Amino acid sequence: MPPPHPSGQPENEQPGQGQQGQGQPGQGQPEPGQPGYGQQGQDQPGYGQPPWHGQQLGSGDLGYGQGQQGYGQQGYAPQPSFEPAPGPRNGYGQDQRYGQTQGYGQQGYGQQGGYGQDPRYGQQQGHGQDPRYGQQPGYEQQGQDQPGYGQPPWHGQPGSGTAGYGQQGYGQGQGQQGSLGQLGFGEQPGQQGRGQQGYGQQGYGQQPGPHQSAVYGPRDYSSGDYAPPGYQPPAGNDGRAKHGGGGGRRRKRTMIALIAGAVAVVLVAAVVGYKVVAGPGAPATGFVPSGSTPAQDAAQITTAFLQAWQTGDYAKAANYTDHPAAAQAALTANTRYLNLKKMTGSAGNVTAATSASATATTPQTVTFGVNDVVSTGTGAGALRGTWSYHSTLTAYQKANSNVWFIAWKPDVIAPNLTATTHLAAAVAPPQVVSVTDASGNALTTYNDAGLNRISALLQKGAPPGQGKPGLNVQIETAKGQPVANSQAVVVAPQNIADLSTTISQQAENAARNAVAMHPKSAMVVIQPSTGKILAIANNAGQNDFALTAAVAPGSTMKVITSTALISSGALTANSPVACPAAFTVTGITYHNDQKESEPPGTPFSTDFAQSCNNAFSTQYQHLTGGASLAATAQKYYGLNQKWNIGLGSLSASYFNAPASATGSELAQEAFGEGQLIASPIAMASVAATVANGTFKQPILVDGIKQVTATPLPASTDSQLKEMMRDVVTSGTAAGLGFGPDVYAKTGTADIQGQDQPNSWLVAFDPSKDVAVGTLVVNAGYGAQFAGPEAKAFLDRY
Repeated sequence: MPPPHPSGQPENEQPGQGQQGQGQPGQGQPEPGQPGYGQQGQDQPGYGQPPWHGQQLGSGDLGYGQGQQGYGQQGYAPQPSFEPAPGPRNGYGQDQRYGQTQGYGQQGYGQQGGYGQDPRYGQQQGHGQDPRYGQQPGYEQQGQDQPGYGQPPWHGQPGSGTAGYGQQGYGQGQGQQGSLGQLGFGEQPGQQGRGQQGYGQQGYGQQPGPHQSAVYGPRDYSSGDYAPPGYQPPAGNDGRAKHGGGGGRRRKRTMIALIAGAVAVVLVAAVVGYKVVAGPGAPATGFVPSGSTPAQDAAQITTAFLQAWQTGDYAKAANYTDHPAAAQAALTANTRYLNLKKMTGSAGNVTAATSASATATTPQTVTFGVNDVVSTGTGAGALRGTWSYHSTLTAYQKANSNVWFIAWKPDVIAPNLTATTHLAAAVAPPQVVSVTDASGNALTTYNDAGLNRISALLQKGAPPGQGKPGLNVQIETAKGQPVANSQAVVVAPQNIADLSTTISQQAENAARNAVAMHPKSAMVVIQPSTGKILAIANNAGQNDFALTAAVAPGSTMKVITSTALISSGALTANSPVACPAAFTVTGITYHNDQKESEPPGTPFSTDFAQSCNNAFSTQYQHLTGGASLAATAQKYYGLNQKWNIGLGSLSASYFNAPASATGSELAQEAFGEGQLIASPIAMASVAATVANGTFKQPILVDGIKQVTATPLPASTDSQLKEMMRDVVTSGTAAGLGFGPDVYAKTGTADIQGQDQPNSWLVAFDPSKDVAVGTLVVNAGYGAQFAGPEAKAFLDRY
């Protein structure tokens, strides 16, 4: 790497290998939105509705979920027509002769409403037949009111022989002989003849017999496969009916924020009795309800699901869904992330999901309430509270079956969850209503970028030890990051009405006036005896350089370098140290500004006062081990680690010296260049530490726990004070006119790609118990720009 260019600095501060720009750590946090859990109110997709085959008859509508028809197809009957019947189209509670014209074939036994079908759907009088043919008087019995939803259509064509009046369709086994001819449903057209096999519809609890008029009992739920021969449910969804079948609309994915403090009143459904039929025919997954309406069936499966969920039987709860593995994993993770102690749930409102062209059972949308006892952890100090909210699910009946399922999606657990997010219990820090200076004036009245940002940060979260935290439930990403505006308050935090900071009105006004001397200026003022931050002032637009600047400290770093050399015994303030005009290490040559040099025998304090760079670079071999710059910065000055100065829970490192520096890198760091990073608050703290003899971590709020450090050895501290006083009396700051009690160190740091160096000065005045760190970006020499600003402050304070 070529040697750096001379910068013409009268301080002999060699421009080094250049620190890039003023990258600022972002201290902003996203503004919290209104919390709360909302419900997705969009149309639910039509789950499990297989298309119906060949049900379009003449000009009539598509047959909507036709029930079991009377099984005797009329012989020689012309193709029936469909005329809508007047009145309500809901088939529940229909006449017992539903689906038949008078006297022709048997009644539609055990048949519930066909969802708006004409009572004469699909039947017409045969030609020339006796109205009572094949029908014994007195056998017209009440149907069993079994729902007609979810049944497939029958594809029968009119036979060419006489009608199959010999057998009642229910209870007929495979291979049963017809009495007069071909059974009229599911047959190929034109087949006739005596003794043809009837297509053995599986019996619903009824014994078959020739020429019988069956009396129909309830459905036998253990009967296994209820599909008619030759029918296969649509493919997809692990062999179950596809979601959205029948052209149902997809639900819009409208994001609705979680409603804070979700309504605690849970909608409790009327208790509906049900039983699960055991035995070899019971479904391995899904649920067999016993309701008399789809809404009751949906409420029953929801209640069963919630009961299994609240008892912690996640495998059982998941088996009521159509994706058991995914559901079980999500329910298990939900308990872990919420630290769930207890859960109760109740099914509430049930509404039918709409579907534009569905022809199967309409899926039922169920709104249910949940009460979760959640916690921030398992320890004695963990916060705990009850979170009440509502969610929704969709229940549907599997095609050609009496088995119901819950359509599994992550947002069944709670609204707005996805496959990549989860709920979590989180500590809610107390917030601050108003942030003031030590005198009660709002920080925002100073119109300073740094103070405005501090006020905003503190309003979002109080400093540690202030107020009392609360408990939120929030949505988090897979990486544990909270989703904006997803917080629901479980336990409200105890907020702070007014938070007083350490900012001094007098110091702040003096600092604001001082930085007004030059653009891109920043200043931090600290009280050395306590670490209190008395002023933060910026004159760089909306930039908060006082806290966020990350640039090389220039020759102000020589305070730390001198501390390392003196405390390790390598040098004293009076040790003779030459400062050659040029010095080469590991192939890199460093030149003093304007070819300045100090002869052999020059006291080290003079090298420091004149800020001669190569008097420090030549000592790089002494800056190793415990005397390294990184170790010294942390041991005595509390640097190279994070501080929480009182900005809520925010901690930051305001200085960094790499511990791995060696050779030429270490040589240039010795005079404040290279990979060093510092901000005005860090360098003001360095001056305050020398002033006090012991590091006091800077703080903005009283009561903050402060990082500690080893006190400076008394001899080291004394020599540092002597050397910093020489800067004011005979060194680079001699012409600024500082008073008799001021100690200082100038600094100038060249930055690659920048027109002018950054200007630095740190100083302290023990008589006022005050220390100051000043930075002017892209300005020039430290004594020329930063120095006058520091003096202006000290004169006014």
